[in-house]
Amino acid sequence: IATEAGMIHRLKKECPDKKFIPAPTDNCACNECKYMKMNTLEKLHACMLNKSPDVNMPKDTLDRARLPIKRMLEMSK
Repeated sequence: IATEAGMIHRLKKECPDKKFIPAPTDNCACNECKYMKMNTLEKLHACMLNKSPDVNMPKDTLDRARLPIKRMLEMSK
């Protein structure tokens, strides 16, 4: 499973039978996302409960973003 490097330790503890690799590759500055580390379950819960903040994007961006999400969901079945 390819994931952000900061997630690997916890995921290995939860799923020791899986192989985890840091993604993207070593040469990418986005290998470790400081903004992802700011997210918490409490903040996610508040966003879903309050339906805010609104995130507005152009339709073509949304359409392009849906494809990899659909692929990930299909692979998880």
